[in-house]
Formats: sequence, structure tokens, C-alpha cells
Amino acid sequence: MRLACVVVLAAPLALHAAEGLQYNVRINAPGDLDDLLEENLDLLKYRGNPRTDIEQLRRMVRTAPAQANTLLATEGYYSPTVNVRLDESGTSPQVTVDVTPGDPVLVGAVEIVLNGFASNPESPFDKEALKASWPLAEGQVFRQADWEGAKRAILRAVVQTRYPRAQMTESVATVDPDTKRALLRVALDSGPEMRFGAIRIEGLKRYPEEIILNLNKIKPGDLYSEAELQAFQSKLQDTGYFSYVEVTADLNTLIGERQEAQAEQSAGAPQPATLPPVPLLVHVVENKRKNASVGIGFSTNTGGRASVAYDDLAVWGLRLKSALTVEQKKQSARGDFYFPTTADGYNDSFGAALERNDIEGEVTRTASVYAKRAWGTPLLERSISAEYLNESRTIAGATSETSSTHAMSLPITYAVTWRKLDNLVFPTRGYVLNATAGGALLPILTDEKFIRVTARGITYRPIDPKNLLIFRGEIGALRSGSKEGVPATYLFRAGGDNSVRGYAYQELGVQEGDATVGGRYLATASAEYQYWFRPTWGAAVFYDAGNAADSLSEIHPKSGYGVGARYKSPVGPINVDVAFGHATRKARLHFSLGFTF
Repeated sequence: MRLACVVVLAAPLALHAAEGLQYNVRINAPGDLDDLLEENLDLLKYRGNPRTDIEQLRRMVRTAPAQANTLLATEGYYSPTVNVRLDESGTSPQVTVDVTPGDPVLVGAVEIVLNGFASNPESPFDKEALKASWPLAEGQVFRQADWEGAKRAILRAVVQTRYPRAQMTESVATVDPDTKRALLRVALDSGPEMRFGAIRIEGLKRYPEEIILNLNKIKPGDLYSEAELQAFQSKLQDTGYFSYVEVTADLNTLIGERQEAQAEQSAGAPQPATLPPVPLLVHVVENKRKNASVGIGFSTNTGGRASVAYDDLAVWGLRLKSALTVEQKKQSARGDFYFPTTADGYNDSFGAALERNDIEGEVTRTASVYAKRAWGTPLLERSISAEYLNESRTIAGATSETSSTHAMSLPITYAVTWRKLDNLVFPTRGYVLNATAGGALLPILTDEKFIRVTARGITYRPIDPKNLLIFRGEIGALRSGSKEGVPATYLFRAGGDNSVRGYAYQELGVQEGDATVGGRYLATASAEYQYWFRPTWGAAVFYDAGNAADSLSEIHPKSGYGVGARYKSPVGPINVDVAFGHATRKARLHFSLGFTF
């Protein structure tokens, strides 16, 4: 009986020992300094450790002030007052850390020494611009993380342009506790200048070299630029011909040539001011020539969707993309052929399509062929296209004269898009503008001549990292002698996920019979506020308004407003909105994926 009692009493003691000494820590520090100390002090790191006992706790209390001083110095506080108290009178020891940080040390004079950087008369290196880019300015709080980041940034600015062998030879921060100033000195040695040599391609088997060569804007003799390498690599990745692309300067060849040259030089020979041209190495892994895929999906605009796609990367030297798509409100079959990008940067294509739409009582059947030339960059895109359309349409509830019509047209359209965004996938600052102008101006394969112009834009205005305002607008106008003979494709309607939320897809327009058809004019606008409570999760409130009509005086904007959820997924932003249409007195769900523009 006595033995059993010993076992029962010993079990809680053993469990307590296994858990380690239990104690509480309270940190009193202003701003974010309490988080810094909580995350790094040994008092917090080893709380609950099985090996922590009262003696080890006392030791950590004694060393805590010195450890806190070191941590606070990383945030610019070099003369703090730190008091640490241990109270062992209660059931659990209590540790209190009181911190008075004092005034922070500020950045004083900054000296940047640049050795080398030989001036080339053809393209001199701008030393003053490099010094001006130094991010840790005089008067800022001297934080260790900012100091290290500034050194990385200035070295990075050098090695990614013309001097990839540059090194930081000196970096000193001298802190004066009396004046509370940090005097900074940084010295860089440029090393030899590097230029690109001839291009070498690896991994290309199925497709012609012109696919790569025509996209290469780097010429032998050009100064080394990491930005040019990345831009070239991005262009190759966008072609669709390759599953993997790597564009680099072949430094291995350079190192071998340099070692041979050094072996031939006498001892103590000076380092050359420039290196031999570095080969431009392009390594690719080709995509399969032929690819077929099937998919299913759902759109709150056009309903359920099933699709079959077939791609062939080498049809008469062209790239074929074809697809058959069946949705509840739209069905289409199309094939597009793309020429390789020309040496002048032009992207030419042509194709054909069959499409049937059944939207708001209007049924259209369209056959079309087109040819298009596009050029430019993601910041400024331009295109010109010619398209022949042959369209028939049926309008529910219309008079016998207008219930079924036919139209054909040969319009030519010029389009331009300007982008200035901080991020092309997840934009938070900047704008995008798009404008088109064109029409069917000649009586060739055209029932009714017309002129059509559109403009739309979106702007992102951040308030702070968590709060964002988005404004969007679109206008359009069509001028013709009569609407009859103008394909419905070129008329305007509004409503849907990326238009006026709270209304069905293309629900807003001109009433004709029992159907809604397109009008000559369009005007929509939207204002949205987003709050990002986590890096990838946000909430939104919005207000949309707009309509389409046959005259400007007949445009009576319909409004919609609501709330939404936002998620930054790996494939782009996902938006889910619940919007209330003021005119219809109904709520609708809207879903969209990606940044649409």
C-alpha cells in the first residue's frame, strides 16, 4: 500500500520535470520592440524546455539585459535602459522586462567610394546616379537590416549592368553614442567591364532557330545587362514553344579563356580593364509539337462550359491553336495560326471562327475570318486587324420585319494599350488604358458602313499596404447611317462580371421586342475599395453604374453595389462578389479569375 502511494506522488513530479519549469514573462517596450524581444530573447525561446530549471532561469535573467541591448541596437537604439526582474514568490516565477529605448541613432554622413568604373566615351557609367540610388539616406534611423539591405542594393545595381564581377571591398558603420549618429563608408571595386559575344543555342531540335534569333535584341558587343537577359528569356517563354528557357552569359567559357590568358601573362601583370566578349547562352527544353486537352468549367456570365483544344506548334512553319467551346449561352469553334515573331518585333496571325450566342432574347450566328499584326511591349501594345463577318440574328418578340436579319461587314480596327503597373499579375499601383478606332469604311463585303471607337481604363490607388482603391471606366460610340446591317458584335451592351455587377451578362442595352440588343453608345464606371487583412486574402465593397443606348440622351445609368472576397492564388487573383442590381431589385453572384484587361 505504501509503495503505491509513492508511485502516485512521483508521477506528477516526473511529468512536471518533463515539461520543464513553468514561468511567465512580461515585456514592457514601446512600438514593435516588444515583438522583437519576444521573438528573440532566450527567456521566451526556452520557456517550456524540459531542461530549463530555476538555476537556468536565473542565468537567463542575468544575461537578458545584454541580449536585449544587442537586439535593440539592430533597430537603431544603442543606449537603451533595460531592467529585468525575477519574482519567485508566487506559484510560478514571474519575469518582467522593462525597456526604455532612448533616442535612436540616425544615419550621419555617407561616403561611397567607387574604384574602377572606367568611363567609356561611347556609354559612360553614371557614378553620380549610382551614388544617388543609395537607399539609406542621412537622417534615417540606422537599423541593421536597412544597412545590410542598402549594401546589397548598391552592389546589385552594379553587378546586373556591365560589371558582373564587381565586389564590395569595404563597408564600415561607425556609431557615435554621444552624437547618436552613424557614419557610413562603402567602397566598391567594379572589376573589368563585360560585353556580350555571339549567341549559342542548346536544346533546339524541332523548331527553326528564327523563333529564338528574331526575339534576340542583344547584339555582339553590347554591354552586359541582366535586365536584357531576363527580358529575352521572358519573350522566349511566352512563345509557347518551350517548357523551359534559361538565358545566361556563359561565364564558364569566360573563366576558361581568362585562365588561359593569365597563364600566358608574366607574373604581376595588371588585370585587363575589359573581359573578352561573353557568349550568350540560350538553353531550351521544347514543348511537345502536338497537344490536346479537354476542360470543364463554369462562368457566372455564360454558365457551364465544356471545351476541347488542340494545338500544333509546327503546321507549315506556323503555330496552330484551335478550340471547340460549348457554354450555356455561347458556343464557338475557332482556329488561329501564328507566325514566328519577325526580326522587327511583329507578331502576325490569321484565323477563322464560328460562333453562336443566345443572350437576353437575341440569338446571333457568326462566321468570321481575320488577319492581325501586333507589336510592342507589355507597357505599350499595338495592333491592327481586318475581319470579315457574316452574321444572322433572331430577336424574340420583334416584328416580322426585324425578327430575323442578316449582315456582313469588313471592318479594320487599330488598338493600343498602355500599361504602367507595379505588377502585371497582382497590380496594386498604376493604370491600364486601352483605345480602339476603326470600322467598315468601304462598300466592300459590307452592308452598312460604320465608324466605331472605344476607350476603357482602370487605375489602382493604394492608401497603404492594406487599403486599395480601384476605379474603372469604359465608353464606346458607333456612327452609321442605320443600325440595320451593322453586326451585333460591334454594338454595345453592358452588365456582367467585368461590367456593371448586379446584372446578368449583357443585360443592359436597347429593348427590342422581348429581347435586349446592342446600342450605339456605351458608358460604364466602377469604384471599389479593397482591404487586405492578410497578404493573400482581402475583402471589397464596390459601386458600379452604366448602360448602353442608341443615343447619348437615352443612356440612363443602372447601378449595382455589393461586397466581395479577394484571393491571390498562384494563377492570379480570384474575385467572388455578391452584387445587388438597383433596377432589378435582385442580387447576383459574380466570379472572375485573373486581372482582365
